[in-house]
Amino acid sequence: MRRLLLATLFAALGASAHAALPEPVARLAAEKGIPENAIGALVLRGDQVLVSNESSRTFTPASIMKLFTTMVGLDMLGPQFRGRTELRTTGTVAAGVLRGDLVLRGGADGDLTADAFTHMLEKLRTKGIHRIEGNLVLDRQLWQPARADAGAPPFDESPEAYYNLIPDALLLNMNLQTLDITSDAKSIKASVLPELAGVRVRSDMQLVNADCGRWEEGWKIPEYVREGTNLTLVLKGTFPRNCSKTNVVNVLDRTDYADRLFRATWERLGGRFVGATLEASAEQARAFNGAPSTLLAEHVSRFLPEIVRDTNKQSDNGLARSIFLSLGSLQSDPDLGSHPLEEPVPMALPGGGEAGPAAMSTNARAELVMRNWLRGHGIDDTGMVFDNGSGLSRVERFSPAQMGGLLKAAQESLWAPEFLASLPIAAIDGNMKRRLKNSPAAMRARAKTGTLKNVAAVAGYVPDANGQQCIVVVMVNHERAGGGNGRAIADGVIDWVSRQP
Repeated sequence: MRRLLLATLFAALGASAHAALPEPVARLAAEKGIPENAIGALVLRGDQVLVSNESSRTFTPASIMKLFTTMVGLDMLGPQFRGRTELRTTGTVAAGVLRGDLVLRGGADGDLTADAFTHMLEKLRTKGIHRIEGNLVLDRQLWQPARADAGAPPFDESPEAYYNLIPDALLLNMNLQTLDITSDAKSIKASVLPELAGVRVRSDMQLVNADCGRWEEGWKIPEYVREGTNLTLVLKGTFPRNCSKTNVVNVLDRTDYADRLFRATWERLGGRFVGATLEASAEQARAFNGAPSTLLAEHVSRFLPEIVRDTNKQSDNGLARSIFLSLGSLQSDPDLGSHPLEEPVPMALPGGGEAGPAAMSTNARAELVMRNWLRGHGIDDTGMVFDNGSGLSRVERFSPAQMGGLLKAAQESLWAPEFLASLPIAAIDGNMKRRLKNSPAAMRARAKTGTLKNVAAVAGYVPDANGQQCIVVVMVNHERAGGGNGRAIADGVIDWVSRQP
């Protein structure tokens, strides 16, 4: 029945794909110099189509892509899904000495902060271990490739920024460093946390007479250099006099970061470590997984609905990409049992045929899981392009009709309350916090926003004047979409819906 209803809906959309935008929205678009064919819009009230403008064409979606990732994630992984990090060894422990390698095994744990890692190492100390005579082995092999960030071209001019973080299965403290930069009239002081063994920060920034509030205009990507066994994070660019700011950066290589955070923390806890830190190869990880090992400590992330809430409320690209890749590995918390889904191998390829998991990247497997879910819910995936599941991409594409199908299916899902609770509320929180404050949609509309250069989008649920829930999708792809123009059009559609009787 659901597939029949959606098929009927898509047929209706095909017939009305060029219906006019609401008059006030069309007038606003003309004022902004944005042609109507650059605006994809869809408004559904139940099975009634209120607005359909270019709704069957695909557009670049920006961060509203996260709605596909999080809804499919909830449905396929289940609300009890959690990431897991383990400290294991195949060695022996005697008289407080671990003789053998200590393996830090990544399992898509998005909550593996420096504090969480400290607690894991504290558990080793409570077991009486004070000396490790072996190597620290970093096992990132849950996802393939294990280091998708290695050699990847930067998305934009700020590769060190958190929003550009490319996840892996063992992302310790998100590989982030927090810089505190303070200046007076003559000098700059900089400090960095967390503490990393043999890592210091040095400022090569030039003091300038400028507005402290616009300090980022003089910011340049920091460098880090090796000086013997030490690393120095070198700050570049300019910085205003008499200014104090905090910035979070992802600059250090991940092996360096994990090695030096481990050494600093273990030493602070009174432990000794005489080995090296190594990245496990796929063969080493398979050998380790097949050998008897001892679990020494573990950390599990929050349950998936809490991760989904942070993903959509805060538009967190790293978390979204982690959920997407988890769909490609379909790993569940072993204490809770695997999610009862059909084994997705062999999987149907978009062009026909089958593919086993060994020949595919985790990203490609995730895409197939997404497409199979869409088809299973009667949503035609023709023309959709997946990249990383976060919307931080210039190639990802889908149509307003396809997003409308997703939002309609979400309303009927067992996990509809968890999904709905993750969406920003107009005039209240997330990226909708400062929007629509003077509209009837304020505090009532729940919608995810998306912004890239030349892209502005919004998708979610808006009650009409009678309180009936409507599905709203707007995507503006045009060189004039920036500067608030595209956002004004999206807000205009939401406001129009909220006033409809």
